[in-house]
Amino acid sequence: MLCNSCIRSVIVQAGIFRKTRLQLDNIGRSLNASRSINYKWNRQVFLRSSITMMVDSDSTDTRGPTVDLLKEKEDDGGFVSGWWKSEDGELSCGYSSFRGKRVTMEDFYDAKSTTIDGQRVCMFGIFDGHGGSRAAEYLKEHLFENLLKHPQFMADTKLAISQSYQQTDVDFLDSEKDTYRDDGSTASTAVLVGDHLYVANVGDSRTVISKGGKAIPLSEDHKPNRSDERKRIESAGGVVMWAGTWRVGGVLAMSRAFGNRMLKQFVVAEPDIQELSRESKLPSSVDCKLLKRVY
Repeated sequence: MLCNSCIRSVIVQAGIFRKTRLQLDNIGRSLNASRSINYKWNRQVFLRSSITMMVDSDSTDTRGPTVDLLKEKEDDGGFVSGWWKSEDGELSCGYSSFRGKRVTMEDFYDAKSTTIDGQRVCMFGIFDGHGGSRAAEYLKEHLFENLLKHPQFMADTKLAISQSYQQTDVDFLDSEKDTYRDDGSTASTAVLVGDHLYVANVGDSRTVISKGGKAIPLSEDHKPNRSDERKRIESAGGVVMWAGTWRVGGVLAMSRAFGNRMLKQFVVAEPDIQELSRESKLPSSVDCKLLKRVY
């Protein structure tokens, strides 16, 4: 999606791609990211919002209602999409999805907006499930809810994101302790608080900021053959081996994920987090895209 250059905006886009040639136009050419892969679903979530957030200096520590910006629609296997725009015109977001070869949906997205101390807070996430849909669905239902409840959310947002990710993983595993399932999920999220954008990922999600067609990566895939990830896994007693691609224990093709109880000692849910602000790295007009790629 392209943003009108005269509008100062942030756009967050998320998509899931498998078994198709990934075309990212200027972003793909800048990153040389296009390669032959398979697609199971293509899901996009995008946000347009004013970078400048007005703060009421007389506000108290109050929180407004949390609004689900995007509503799930019944999907009969065809293309579905939706769109929402705030009354003041400062925020708009939407999604589109179509089903690939999978019989059931394993992927979910979430988009919420609220106000805290007079500031608009926007949260966007895409969760790619594997081995089933339960982990991804649990993240949709609880991850941002847990984040908003964190006592340090406004004071130390990065700490709150990290701890909320890991606590949500613990909670999910506890909720599934009496089942024989071993669902897992990645997560790619963007949280906008005032002039600050926090991008977090667990798994092989990717986040890219594009300015004038030039792509700037904000995340790195959590792959088992990444040197630091391999060292962490082997130090914990695990093994990384080739089985069509590099896999933890010859099973999972990513080194971090929610769920995956049988590999939990090695496959953690601790996110990598990047923080940008308009005063430092975040330009006044920018396209920020979260991309989920599965090999």
